[in-house]
Amino acid sequence: MESREQREKEAEEAIDAINKKTGRNMPQAIGTAVVLIAVILACLLISIDLFVALIIVFMILALWELRVDFATAGLHIPVIVLWVCSTVTLVATYLSPYHIVAMAMCVTASAVLVAIAASAKISVGNRLSTAVAAKLAHTDAGARLESSFNHEGGEQHHSRLSHVAVSLFTVLYIPLLGSCLIIPLTFNGHPVAHAIMLVFLPALSDTGGLFAGAWLGKHKLSPRISPKKSVEGLVGSMLFAMAGAFAVFACTYDASLWATRWWVPVVAGVMIGIVGTFGDLCASMLKRDIGIKDMGHLLKGHGGVMDRIDSILLSAPFTCLLLWATGL
Repeated sequence: MESREQREKEAEEAIDAINKKTGRNMPQAIGTAVVLIAVILACLLISIDLFVALIIVFMILALWELRVDFATAGLHIPVIVLWVCSTVTLVATYLSPYHIVAMAMCVTASAVLVAIAASAKISVGNRLSTAVAAKLAHTDAGARLESSFNHEGGEQHHSRLSHVAVSLFTVLYIPLLGSCLIIPLTFNGHPVAHAIMLVFLPALSDTGGLFAGAWLGKHKLSPRISPKKSVEGLVGSMLFAMAGAFAVFACTYDASLWATRWWVPVVAGVMIGIVGTFGDLCASMLKRDIGIKDMGHLLKGHGGVMDRIDSILLSAPFTCLLLWATGL
C-alpha cells in the first residue's frame, strides 16, 4: 500500500516538475491538443470548405482574445467590425477566382473601416469588463509591474491614434495572415497536404521546441523576452518540422518530383522552425509589454487560441510562398 502511494506521489512530483519546466499544465495541454487534432482532421476529411469555416471560427475567437488582452492595458479594438471584416476577407479570398486580388481589396477596405470604428471607440454591454476582470485576477503581479502600461488611469492617457494603431495591427495580424492560410488551399490540387503543412508543421515545431528545450535546453535564446526559449529548443523545432515536412511530402508527391524537390522539406523545416520561434518571441514580447501571462484563455493547458496560432499565422505567408514558388 505504501509503495503504491509512494509511486503516485513520485508521479505527481514528476508531472509537477515537467509542468514547471515547460511553463504549462502538460496533461491538460496534451488532452486539448488531441481534441484539436481530431477536429481539424475531421474537417479536412469531410470537406475543405468545412476546414475554411473552422479557420474563420478560430480567427473570430482569436479576435475576442485580443480584444480582452488589449483592454487590460486600456486599448480598444472594434471587435464586431473586425469579426465582420475578417469573415468577409477569408470567405472572399477562398471563393474569388482572383484570390490575391480579393485578399488585397478586402484587407484594404477592412483597414479603413476598422480605423474609423476604432476612432469612434464604441463599447456594447459589460461582457468585456467581466472578461478583463477575470484576466487580471489570473495575471501574475510581477508581469503587471513590468508592463509598459503600469500606471493608474491608463486608459485616459491613450489617444485615439493609439486605439487606431492597435486596431490596424490586428487587421494585419488576423485577416491578412489568416488569408495566407486560405490561399494555399486553392492552387496545385493538394489542399489537404497544404492544410496539414500550414497547421501541423508549426504545431509540430512548437512540440519539438518544447521537448528539446525542456530536456536539453541550457543556452538561453532570448532570456529577457522568453526565459524558457533555448537554442536547443530552436534546433528541436527545426528538426521536428523537417521530419513532419518529409512525412507529408512522402505521402503526397511522386518520385519524379522528389528527384528535383528533395530539398524543399529541409527548407520548410528550417524556415518554419525559425519563423515559428520568432512568432512565439513576438507574442511573448507583446504579452510582457501588456503585462499578461497568456494571450487568451479559451484553451485549457495552452493559454488561449492566440497562444496556439501565433506561430501558425506567422509561418503561413512563408509556407504559402514556398509551395507556390516550387510548384507544389
